Amino acid sequence: MILLRTHIGHSLRATRVAQGRTLRDVAKSARVSLGYLSEVERGQKEASSELLNAICLALEISLGHVLAEVASQVAALETPHLTVVEDAA
Repeated sequence: MILLRTHIGHSLRATRVAQGRTLRDVAKSARVSLGYLSEVERGQKEASSELLNAICLALEISLGHVLAEVASQVAALETPHLTVVEDAA
């Protein structure tokens, strides 16, 4: 089963670690509790769009970047026989 919250969390954590920042630093900048940010990064909590945006701002990355990265990861994991059906309109 593919869970978006897991992939979003991994992306956020990878970005934070690559920046050499601590959970505490990012949580403070995003104005979210350290524990909640940790749960989001571990894919245990589904972040609201407002919270996700605040975390991205704290990490100085765009929400679009995170979503594009996650979309790419999910597409790579989906079974090969699934296809996208385009609108007939």
